Order: sequence, then C-alpha cells, then structure tokens
Amino acid sequence: MTTLPPPALRITVTRGARELTVDVAGDLDYDTVDHLVETVSEQLARHPEVRGVRLDFAELSWIDSVGLSALLMIHRRTRAVGGVLYLENRPALLERLLRQTGTLGHLTARPGRDEGATGANVT
Repeated sequence: MTTLPPPALRITVTRGARELTVDVAGDLDYDTVDHLVETVSEQLARHPEVRGVRLDFAELSWIDSVGLSALLMIHRRTRAVGGVLYLENRPALLERLLRQTGTLGHLTARPGRDEGATGANVT
C-alpha cells in the first residue's frame, strides 16, 4: 500500500456574517497559490456582504515570492469589494519576507490610515 504525502497546502474557510477566516497551513508557493487565490476570490464573489478577510498563518510552513504575489492579489481583490485584509499569526518567515520586500505596511495598513505604518503581528 502506498501512502500519499499530505497536501502541500491546506485551506479551511470559516464564514461569519461579514467576515471570512481562512486558515492557511503548509507551503504557499508556485504549486499552491492558485488554490488560495481562487478560494478567497470565489468566497468574495459568493458572499458580497463580506467586508473582512482574515488569513490565519499559524500553520504556515513556507512562503516564497509567488506566495507573496498571491497575498498582494488577495489584498487587491479584498479592497476592490470594500473589504479589509488581515494577516494573522504571522510566523517569523512571513514577517521577514514582508519586511524585506517592503510590503508589510502595504498589506497591514487599514483603509484611511497611513500605508507606511507597520502593523503588529496580529493585524
């Protein structure tokens, strides 16, 4: 009997009245980003009342530049519907990537606030 490896990315979506929580576990890279972007985009299209998207990275094990690009795409799509993106429980590897690329302030700024401000680890 052959045992298959666990999927590289596991996504769990919980929807509240006006908010989505998306638990992201595993690797967010070239091979997996489409699944995350499509999942969030589909949820936003199906539920136009959603104004907050919380990406929970407590179980994120890897992210590369394509994963960062996916976060920027989700940020754009969330803002396009009048929503706010929250990046929660960011592990050190994600925090480092956001700081090194100068995207931390952009992705964690709240609408109407200074985009140059950096957020805390739970935003």
